[in-house]
Amino acid sequence: MRTVEFQEYGGPEVLRVVEAKVPEPGPGQVSIDVAYAGVNFADLLARSGGYRVPRLPFVPGLEVSGRIRAVGPDVTGLRVGQEVAALTEGGAYAEVTVADAVTVFPLPDGVDLRTGATLPTVLPTAYALLYTVGRLQPGETVLVQSAAGGVGTVLGQLAKAAGAGAVYGVVSSAPKAEYALGHGYDEVFVGSFEDEVRAATAGRGVDLALDPVGGETLRGSLASLAPFGRLVSFGNASSAEPWTVGQPELYPTGLSVAGFSILGLARTAPNALRDIASRAFAAVADGTVTLPVTAEFDLEAAGEAHALMGSRTSTGKLLLRVADSDRSRP
Repeated sequence: MRTVEFQEYGGPEVLRVVEAKVPEPGPGQVSIDVAYAGVNFADLLARSGGYRVPRLPFVPGLEVSGRIRAVGPDVTGLRVGQEVAALTEGGAYAEVTVADAVTVFPLPDGVDLRTGATLPTVLPTAYALLYTVGRLQPGETVLVQSAAGGVGTVLGQLAKAAGAGAVYGVVSSAPKAEYALGHGYDEVFVGSFEDEVRAATAGRGVDLALDPVGGETLRGSLASLAPFGRLVSFGNASSAEPWTVGQPELYPTGLSVAGFSILGLARTAPNALRDIASRAFAAVADGTVTLPVTAEFDLEAAGEAHALMGSRTSTGKLLLRVADSDRSRP
């Protein structure tokens, strides 16, 4: 089978297509004939600096859609041929991958394999950020950094569906702002945002801020909170030094700070992840949320997908097309 791997860290050019042995599922696992693999910023961090890479060579990729090829011992509720989406520990850039059964999700009726590949990381992350960790209440205001990315696209729609009073986004360019305004945002700021947030909220600030960037952007998000506001950090795309926050920032107006990682939850509380994912996937099946696939690449062009995402000009979701999956579901 074909896989995409890297044998050293570096730019997109280190990604190579190689032939590999088809993996077999172990206890509690299934193997999947991959139709599509999602491209995530974590894949770029793995390739460039070893994020979550146990050893080299390494096959990146954290999410797939496809059909179950084989079921390992001790697996119930899944069957060969079933169409699924799955989170993996890596290895998704391949014609066949293996995943723990607890992070394999049957696709809801009406959700095809192409759409399914957009779901495993983005949908549960967005759902958890708003409802589980962020505890959004109707009428509250929300600020989302990277509003035109995959998670940001979903957050705008989910927040509006949840009855948010206003949803504000932050992006890096005017085209991204235009895109985000079409996906649930009431107002989108390009670049600077602290003064703009205060102006938009009559000086009050927002109730909930969601930040995947880190560094100074995270500090700005914290500074944009209203009294008793909540900040949720869910990434460090800026690669800034780890941040600290304490009494001087939190005590005066009763602020709180939390963190979230979908990959961390998959490791530590997979059953909680399954519950979140089932509710999140329902929002796609019923039409509450759509996540546009804005670029699709053949498996051999994984380096091009990485280059596009690394340019910070992409919006929505990027996919690798691994196999022909156009035939309709039974």
